[in-house]
Amino acid sequence: MKAAVMYQKGELPQYIDFREPEVQNNDEVLVTVKAVALKHFDKGTASGKHYSSDKPKENGRVVGGDGVCLLEDGTRVYGMGVNGMLSERAVIKKDRIVKLPAGISDATAAALANAVMGAAMGLRFKADIQHGEVVLINGATGFTGRVAVQLAKHYGAKKVIVTGRNQQSLTDLMELGADEIISLKQEDEQFISQIKKVHNESPIDIIIDYVWGHTAEMILGCLKGNGSFTNKTRFVSVGAMSGDLIQLSAANLRSVDLQLTGSGLGSWPKDHVRKLFSEILPEMFQLAADGKLKVETIEVRLEDITELWNLDVPDGKRLVVTI
Repeated sequence: MKAAVMYQKGELPQYIDFREPEVQNNDEVLVTVKAVALKHFDKGTASGKHYSSDKPKENGRVVGGDGVCLLEDGTRVYGMGVNGMLSERAVIKKDRIVKLPAGISDATAAALANAVMGAAMGLRFKADIQHGEVVLINGATGFTGRVAVQLAKHYGAKKVIVTGRNQQSLTDLMELGADEIISLKQEDEQFISQIKKVHNESPIDIIIDYVWGHTAEMILGCLKGNGSFTNKTRFVSVGAMSGDLIQLSAANLRSVDLQLTGSGLGSWPKDHVRKLFSEILPEMFQLAADGKLKVETIEVRLEDITELWNLDVPDGKRLVVTI
């Protein structure tokens, strides 16, 4: 079969003939792959930069972790791969399968799943979003951030504030449900002033953060109290586009009712993962099929994977490899 194979971390994947995967136990099933989204996570694990990266295999490994595929009887499903998905055939886990509704395209379904994980798991479980709450999404102009804006409103947020560097993308978010935009390109003093003004007018209940770094430091600093009673704020770290480390004052933690947590592989209990596949993903796929959850994709071919691996994808869109 044809596949995108990587032999050393950090190198470009190669489009080559590769051995077909084999089912190892009754919990797995062999499928025909139709579409796989190429995400920051995939590139991070392939390069060894993501914390979940495994050791490189001398005989090569197929890249890509999940995608849209066909079961033997022709049923179209989203599935999570056992040993890689950017190939004509793959093995997926039986308990990581979601049947797809007829109205959703292969590309949309492939692109949407990881973004839902990066948005819904933090909103639903880590932040426990409640109807009528105020949500700040830091770094909302990326693909997952755009989904997070829509899901926050879907889950009942009264107000959604978004930050980002691309002004046009920020403006576009207003059409997806954002109520207020704050640019990350302005001077620190201006950014801090805007965050404090927003927080004073409508206390921020939830922060979903895809940026981390200095921006997170400033936002957390804006929440610091002076000894009075404060609004409870749940800060959920999902990404670290601006760096992996921050400085955080102990007074910042003691002076405000702050819950600081993260959402990602390893942080989700088994029960939440079961709900992801049994409840959350089916609901989101149906919303997309009904036109109520919008995403933008760029479709490319598997045979072009080497040239496309480092393609600069426009803000808010996702590259999807069709097979």
